[in-house]
Amino acid sequence: MKMIMAVVQADDANKAMQALTEAGYRVTRIATQGGWLRRENVTFLLGVPDEKVDDVLSILQHTARRRTSYVSVPREMPGAISAQVIDVEVGGATVFVLNVERFETL
Repeated sequence: MKMIMAVVQADDANKAMQALTEAGYRVTRIATQGGWLRRENVTFLLGVPDEKVDDVLSILQHTARRRTSYVSVPREMPGAISAQVIDVEVGGATVFVLNVERFETL
């Protein structure tokens, strides 16, 4: 048994959740926020048998896409503060697969 924790961008959360539940997985959805960009994310928690991990990862790979976002970063200059716009890649999924020592449904 594995616990999958997957962090996806909020824009992709509904599509990912729908695909996971249609595939028969029970999913817990938690609203989260990224620390660097301060953008809304969703963290999914799934308990799955070892042999189903690759299936879940495939679903996430197809539903959580990467995209380029533009971010304004403050920059101090002598006598003034200005901002520099940089492009960063966001989206996709950050996934943690953890061993489950014990699982019970009460």
